[in-house]
Amino acid sequence: MRYRFLRFPGGKFKAVTFSYDDGVQRDIRLASIFNKYGMKGTFNINSSALFREPDGKRLRAEEIKEYILDAGHEVAIHGDLHIASAACRPVEAIRDALDCRMKLESLFGCIIRGMAYPDSGIRNFHNCNDYETVRQCLKSLDVAYARTLGGDNNTFKLPTDWYAWMPTMHHANKNRDEYIDSFLALDEANFRTAGRFPRLMYVWGHSFEFGWDEKWGIIENICERLAGKEDTWYATNIEIYDYVKAYESLVYSADCRRIYNPTLKKIWIDVDGETVTIDSGETIVLSSEAKL
Repeated sequence: MRYRFLRFPGGKFKAVTFSYDDGVQRDIRLASIFNKYGMKGTFNINSSALFREPDGKRLRAEEIKEYILDAGHEVAIHGDLHIASAACRPVEAIRDALDCRMKLESLFGCIIRGMAYPDSGIRNFHNCNDYETVRQCLKSLDVAYARTLGGDNNTFKLPTDWYAWMPTMHHANKNRDEYIDSFLALDEANFRTAGRFPRLMYVWGHSFEFGWDEKWGIIENICERLAGKEDTWYATNIEIYDYVKAYESLVYSADCRRIYNPTLKKIWIDVDGETVTIDSGETIVLSSEAKL
């Protein structure tokens, strides 16, 4: 036995997730497209907008519940006032995130732990702020992850820092077709054992960028191409975070052969090219033989 890698629920090698910002009316149409193709999305909401007079542009609380939460999608923090976490003083960043979380949880009666950085996020630091301060503040507020942006790439890797979670691409990325081609072509059987780590396609944007009709074909095409793949798990941002954290919570014996799953989730693992499962509360013992 030489290598172990996470596998997503069902033993799947790949996962797909979406993240869309600002809570505008066109999110209703976007959510319906996700539903049509079996996708899962995370919708990042500015909480202060939910307490203003309806303007026909922003979603109302009852619409978020009906079209997003009740459809199995995620609601996440996007700042009460939509201010860049890095550009303001730390206390202002804390208040913007905390106020947003508390208002959303109060409105929807659920626990909200995800976040997408508002505005320019953590790209430009100012006012005695820095990344480690922002990271520690969010961690103290029990925010589980925070999506950043500005570094589209086709490595399809899971984040090593959940407070700087970089998406694969914006939906308008000029290389989106090539990225999707690359993702779809990935086959774990074609990788040497050391390269069999899981892959994630993460698409982000704003639904208002699609206009009323002229650009909706972009997201329809992305979803259609990614949909219905047997080797792919379709999940919200928080579902991916929770599953990865459950995998990381597995307890190993000193020789790494005996594995105990203390979590409430069933976990799938690739062990030298073979998939094994560990139920909640179960302990398994792996073979001592290494496959070359």
